[in-house]
Amino acid sequence: MTQQTLKTDGASLTIHLGGPHWNGMPAATIGNVSFKNAGAGAQLLDQALRQIGDAGRDRVLGPMAGDTWHSYRFVSETDGSPPFLLEPTNRPEEPEIFAAAGFAPVARYFSARMPLAKVDLTPPPQTDAFTIETWDGTDPDRLLREVFTLSSQAFSSNAFYTPITQDAFLAMYQPVMPLMKRDLIFFARRRDGALAGYLFAMPNYAEGSEPKSVILKTYASRERGAGRHLVHACHSAALGLGFETVIHALIHDDNVSAERSQREGAQIFRRYALLGRQLNG
Repeated sequence: MTQQTLKTDGASLTIHLGGPHWNGMPAATIGNVSFKNAGAGAQLLDQALRQIGDAGRDRVLGPMAGDTWHSYRFVSETDGSPPFLLEPTNRPEEPEIFAAAGFAPVARYFSARMPLAKVDLTPPPQTDAFTIETWDGTDPDRLLREVFTLSSQAFSSNAFYTPITQDAFLAMYQPVMPLMKRDLIFFARRRDGALAGYLFAMPNYAEGSEPKSVILKTYASRERGAGRHLVHACHSAALGLGFETVIHALIHDDNVSAERSQREGAQIFRRYALLGRQLNG
């Protein structure tokens, strides 16, 4: 068994034995958590932990559907505003059930928002190292292959990182591409055309067919300063397209982008946590 789904009348979850490393040791993960009934959820979680221990794993992360490429994190604090597009959601009692089973936060994240009218649109210092361009809307598979290569390099040192294949990456992101707006996809390219960074933003269609918010979902760079230029390009374009609010989504508390978001004046409206437990010790 490397993956198994457990279900009862009031609860379900999936065990992934081949999870990422946690503090140098391989961990299992528990994902796809749905505890409609708190008692049933607690019993099923206990069963999952016993099976993970019997399989020889000592460390467990959750909620995580196998790796950080897929769904993970619980909402830990919220101002009550509706979820934005592709945001993780959970019942309030689910993290409490994990905590009662001995889990504690091992990583924390947040989402923040700010009116685009208050964004500082002063251009970053000019550079000859790269140029910023928008996607021309053609050949999305080629775009995703480039993004996969850079993401694999940029994220490889992140905690809980697990490599995946290009085919698996394409299978995850191809269904999302129709939600993307080409004017909100940006690249930083070096003089030779090599990709130095990228940024994906998308309209928050959870608000309806004419959303007023744009979600700055993912960006990565391999060139100093590229992230700042990409974010500036995104903010400027979103304002020009008539959006009123930008959401800086799902940022790790210790990431450099967290400091940048707070410095720009974005207000945190949701916090998240990834939980972990060591079974022996």
